[in-house]
Amino acid sequence: MGVLVLVVVVVLLIAALPRWPHSRNWGYFPTSMLGAVTIAVLVLVLMGKM
Repeated sequence: MGVLVLVVVVVLLIAALPRWPHSRNWGYFPTSMLGAVTIAVLVLVLMGKM
């Protein structure tokens, strides 16, 4: 489960970078979603659920 979450977070991190012309108009949405996922994973790790 931990490896799957790590892979998802890495993919989201790469996807959040505004490297492509069509993604420049997305604003803060990808980064804020990555932050929410990171906080959720951190909370689960600190609670010992993962």
